[in-house]
Amino acid sequence: MKSRRSFLAGLAAASLAPLRGWSAVGAPDYLAAALFPDGTFRLAGLDMGGDILFSLPLPARGHAAAAHPHHAQAVAFARRPGTFAIVIDCATGTQAAVLEAPRGRHFYGHGVFSTDGTRLFTTENNFETGQGVIGVWNTDGYTRIREFASGGVGPHDMRLMPDGRTLVVANGGIETHPETGRTKLNLPVMQPRLTFLDQNGKVLEQVELPQKLHKNSIRHLAVRPDGLIGFAMQWQGDTSQHPPLLGLHRRGEKPLLLRAPDADQSTLQGYAGSIAFSGAGETVAITCPRGNAVHRFRVADGQLDGVFLHEDVCGLGTASNGFVFTTGTGVIGQLSTNKAQISNRADCQWDNHLIPIRTAA
Repeated sequence: MKSRRSFLAGLAAASLAPLRGWSAVGAPDYLAAALFPDGTFRLAGLDMGGDILFSLPLPARGHAAAAHPHHAQAVAFARRPGTFAIVIDCATGTQAAVLEAPRGRHFYGHGVFSTDGTRLFTTENNFETGQGVIGVWNTDGYTRIREFASGGVGPHDMRLMPDGRTLVVANGGIETHPETGRTKLNLPVMQPRLTFLDQNGKVLEQVELPQKLHKNSIRHLAVRPDGLIGFAMQWQGDTSQHPPLLGLHRRGEKPLLLRAPDADQSTLQGYAGSIAFSGAGETVAITCPRGNAVHRFRVADGQLDGVFLHEDVCGLGTASNGFVFTTGTGVIGQLSTNKAQISNRADCQWDNHLIPIRTAA
């Protein structure tokens, strides 16, 4: 693992002014938060082979991050109900700015940049009203411009659609309040939904689950280049039930819900962590850390294509030949069509997500 000191020394030895693009930090493929053995929470940049290209400190536990589309800059978000987001200049290892959620708001741990990188959108909770909010920040100084309704309760993950204009929000449906910590306040009446918004907050489309699945919280998202959306869910109902934890949706159509046979589905304890499409887009997978499993499905027919068992597996990202995954035990691995292979072992505990950096800059 490269330390921050050796990483920065390498930059100085190059006799070049630090570049602003991601190539300046070794062109990482993913961002991931982790707890390191010295007790610090850090944001790391990983390449496809599992090497850690940099790791930079956070003030507390992070959840996910957003990668700037052009500059070597990342925003690391606090885990719910945290109120901080740290803007990190990954090329220098310095803190560029601190975002503080406005009074009466907290972050949900996710955000996304506009295509041109001039705005950052953040998922937030207006905990006095119980309604979801999307915060809008000007990245020139990271000042807050405005906010608009997320179209539901508990907006967790959010992605930018391939058209570069539309936001898709995973409104998980769960109301919380910082005074009660992570307690879920509205389970009997929760209503998860996918919401499509333009970047001014206009609702373009709402997608809801069948009523019998109203306790299936939509949590995390993946978007294929052609606009197909995958969403991972977390069941808040009767633990003796084992509902689908993976859905696919194309705008204008009904969602398709996928599940494994009972023998496999029942081991997941109603919890899906991360979700990703394979590099070719022919398969989609979810991680299930409580069941120590990855479930992979064929997109074409929705059938289970494989179950792979790994202790405390949760982070998942797209790879050219399948998927990259991380675990809470420090493993970084690759999952191809026929096998799983450990690429690296880090002396840290990886958190929930692998955030892709889709730029060659």
